[in-house]
This record gives sequence, C-alpha cells and structure tokens, in this order.
Amino acid sequence: MNEAVEALAINPDGHYVDATYGRGGHSRLILQNLSAQGRLTAFDKDPQAVADAHQLAASDGRFAIRHQGFCHLGELGHASADGVLLDLGVSSPQIDDPERGFSFRRDGPLDMRMDTTRGQSVAQWLETAEISTLSEVIREYGEERFAQPIAKAIDRRRQERGPFRTTLELAEVVAGAVKTREPGKDPATRTFQAFRIFINAELEELQQALEASLQVLRPGGQLVVISFHSLEDRMVKQFMARHSRAVVDRRVPFAEPAPMALRHVRRVKPSEAEVQGNARSRSAVMRVAERTEAPA
Repeated sequence: MNEAVEALAINPDGHYVDATYGRGGHSRLILQNLSAQGRLTAFDKDPQAVADAHQLAASDGRFAIRHQGFCHLGELGHASADGVLLDLGVSSPQIDDPERGFSFRRDGPLDMRMDTTRGQSVAQWLETAEISTLSEVIREYGEERFAQPIAKAIDRRRQERGPFRTTLELAEVVAGAVKTREPGKDPATRTFQAFRIFINAELEELQQALEASLQVLRPGGQLVVISFHSLEDRMVKQFMARHSRAVVDRRVPFAEPAPMALRHVRRVKPSEAEVQGNARSRSAVMRVAERTEAPA
C-alpha cells in the first residue's frame, strides 16, 4: 500500500483515481496526502465495498465512489486525473467471506461474482457450459495443464448428481482430476482462478481500463498497477512496453514516429518484511509508468 501511494507522486491539489476501492486502504492513505482542494474518485463493483465507500464519502467531501467496474474509467474525461491506481484481482475480505464463493477451502455458495447484483454466478454458468468451453476457460484463465480431465470430471459429476451448488463440491471434483500439484498448492487453485476471471470478465475489463488510462491521465500523471497472477501482469507489462516506445507507421516511412505515451516504466516487488506480514502479497507485482504527451 505504501509503495503504491508513493508511486502516485501525489500533488496535494490533484485529482486521483482508486480504480479498485476494496475496503479503502489505498483510498484513505491517498486522502491523507491530499489538501482541501484535492479530490479522489474510486470505483468498485462489489456492493459491500461500495457501502463502505459511501460511509467514507459521507465524512469526506473530497471523495466520491462509483458503483462500476474500472472499465468505466474513461467516463471521467480526457486529462482529468493526476494518477490512476489499479489493485487487481480479488480482495482479502472477498476471499475470507465464504458466502461470496471465492474460497476453495471454506464451503459456501458457488458464486464468485464481484458484483452480486448482476450477472451469472459460477454455479449458474456450470449448469449449461459445454465440456469444450470448460476446458478452454480452465486452460486459458487458469493456465491449468489438467484442464481437459477437470472439464470431463465436472461434466461427469453433473450427469451423476446434478448441478454444483457449493465451493467444496467443486473443489472436491477438481482435486480428484488433478494428478500432481506443486507442494503447498491446493489442486483447485487454478480452476477457481479461471472461473473467477471468466465470470467477471476480468481481463477484458483490465484491457479497457488500461487503454482508458491514457485518455484520463494528464501529462506527468502516474499509472500504478498491482497484479497478482501472470495473466494480469503479462497484459500490464505488454501494455506499458507498447506505449513506452515511439511508433513508426511503416506505411508512411518518412513520417515522424508517433510519440510514446508512457515513460519511466518500472517494476516493484514486495519487500521481505511485507511478505512476512502479509503472505498474500508474495505473488504481487507493481508496475508504474508516467503519462507523457497530452491525450489526443
């Protein structure tokens, strides 16, 4: 948290965006660094997070919350923000609440929606998803080498005992289909990640938010992204690399290259002290880049 807010290089009078409010840790620290003229806008799809954020908004007029995913970032307008922070993935309160269905260690409804007010739950999707679709989702979003056996085991369980209803029902079937796993890693980890990413369209939304950040950030504004698995981090890395170099239009060889949109790209890993205090931070990667030219 401290490194992320520091990376924003906060101008006390500026406007900042916490695109994933969660339970407000980043937002509260950003507000501590803002003057009376500064502003902070936060996004979150989770109704519980939004309820928490409304309490903060009621006590601090510099803060506003939007019950939306960060794919709506572009609605803030061109060059309207001095910094954008995206803390990706599922939050600890979501994992720790069995009723949300994210945990494969605690039994609860098989939901996994970030926004429980709309869309299909994982249980509903599993009722009709074909084996080929299941296998593709598990392989692409979970990077799971046993995707096909898991998909077949899920289908066999549906045929024999009907629809899945709880997280432990799914975790048990997955564990039976996974032949080997890294020491200390639950067999259901990759499949649960895959279904969560798919049901919430997380990667599609991330791509939209990254592109929108180029329009929203003012020149000199900071883009800070914290990722927790390789699919997210690879997308962020490639995005920053693509926009941190001048682009030559090969169709017009004598034209001036299009200027790069980002610079000062850097990568930060959590310190040993942070990992010891928060084991879930061990897989985190933070990437930071600065906006250059004014948005088109």
